[in-house]
Amino acid sequence: MTADVLAQAFALVLDPHVIVVVVMSALFGLFVGAVPGLTATMATALLVPATFFMPPIPAIASMVTATAMAIFAGDIPSCLLRIPGTPASAAYTDEAYALTRKGQGELSLGCSLVFSVIGGLFGTAVLIAAAPVLAEFALRFSSFEYFWLTLVGLSCAVFIATGDKLKGLISLLIGLLVASVGLDNPAAYPRFTFGLTELMGGAELIPIMVGMFAVSEVMRSTITVDAPLETAQTSIGNVFRGMWRLCKRYPVQTLRGSVLGTAVGALPGAGADIAAWMSYGMSKRFSREPEKFGTGHVEGIVEAGASNNSALAGAWIPAMVFGIPGDSITAIVIGVLYMKNLNPGPTLFLNNAPSVYAVFLLFILANLLLLPLGWAAIKGYKQILRLPRRALLPCILVFCILGAFAINNSVVGIAMMLGFGVLAWLMEENGFPVAPAILGMVLGTLLEEHFVTSMIKAEGRVSAFFERPIAGTLGVLMIGLIVLPAVLRLFRYWRVRTG
Repeated sequence: MTADVLAQAFALVLDPHVIVVVVMSALFGLFVGAVPGLTATMATALLVPATFFMPPIPAIASMVTATAMAIFAGDIPSCLLRIPGTPASAAYTDEAYALTRKGQGELSLGCSLVFSVIGGLFGTAVLIAAAPVLAEFALRFSSFEYFWLTLVGLSCAVFIATGDKLKGLISLLIGLLVASVGLDNPAAYPRFTFGLTELMGGAELIPIMVGMFAVSEVMRSTITVDAPLETAQTSIGNVFRGMWRLCKRYPVQTLRGSVLGTAVGALPGAGADIAAWMSYGMSKRFSREPEKFGTGHVEGIVEAGASNNSALAGAWIPAMVFGIPGDSITAIVIGVLYMKNLNPGPTLFLNNAPSVYAVFLLFILANLLLLPLGWAAIKGYKQILRLPRRALLPCILVFCILGAFAINNSVVGIAMMLGFGVLAWLMEENGFPVAPAILGMVLGTLLEEHFVTSMIKAEGRVSAFFERPIAGTLGVLMIGLIVLPAVLRLFRYWRVRTG
């Protein structure tokens, strides 16, 4: 990278038109991310028509900024209402809300904001420094590697479940059952569709997630005397207080979440939501205080929050270098790149180097801008919660209904949201955690797809899952995760008996 190329990139980014687009897109992304049911992917898709009338750099700037803001903004209703604004926030919603109920709402929100920025800047640094190398590594992944990676992700259900592990496993199986709905199976046979064409494409995750978190919370707030929403009315002051202390206390967790988020983001089809689940599960698995998870422990929020935004930058690595989308957001972005004659691929770095480095600078600008605008969004959202509870609950339910309907413009989405809301309420009333079910829904379809594809490739040979070096390593790791705890338990039992 020459000084001339960098100077041209700065000139492209600091253009007044680009700055205006960045600010407007940031406000739009914060709004979309904070509304339950509206996702960062939806924010990107809604911006596509506007990019038709923009030059290349402002068009890309709008998408980079809006998605970074939306991913963070999903944490705000998670912390204050136990309603994840985006799927990427669902992994640690219970943790963040538990922290708010303990009167530490500003710590929870500040942690989400600051470590999202740290993770985003880390992912951007990796994108700048190692895009070709990581993209080359990601291309080595076949269906065998993805099968093991998905299975490792599902094993996180054991770690994120609090209380009875058997109930956590049952919750995971419910999620896997829901993931099997529709035509997305090897035989393309409609499973569990009940004759509804709307279910042919599978059960939509967003209405289900909104129902299981938001509707169940509204039901609980309405039915119980000690309504959880009242605890969100605690004072939220300086959200940046204590953040430096957390940085010094959890440097390993911050780095681990950022690295994992970037790596998972660079794998085509993964994305920020899977990265967040894996990071939260890993945080609990390696924590010195795993018993505190689920009770309002900030460690999991630190690691998963950093993972969220780092995955966004990671997803751009295969998208820019090879034209392979890292997630649903970059799938949309690739179309815009082609539309603006910035064709993804190795030649992009040669023929349009200033534009490439302008994209890098936009990532840095968006993450730095997240600090002041994220703080303003927190303050603004907190004012909404000053409304009387009898007015707030119906408003939340209306936004949930609008979000569920907006997915496919179908009342089936609303029915699914309400039905799964009741199911989640019944589950939690009987001690079954909701998080493993959501994880099963996210990864269930991927697990079946990669397993069947691999078995067809291998002509039914199970040993093929261990023949490739990366697949074999992931397979051994997965078996170790299952077998090692049982072996250690037997060893402790043997020592007690003999000692």
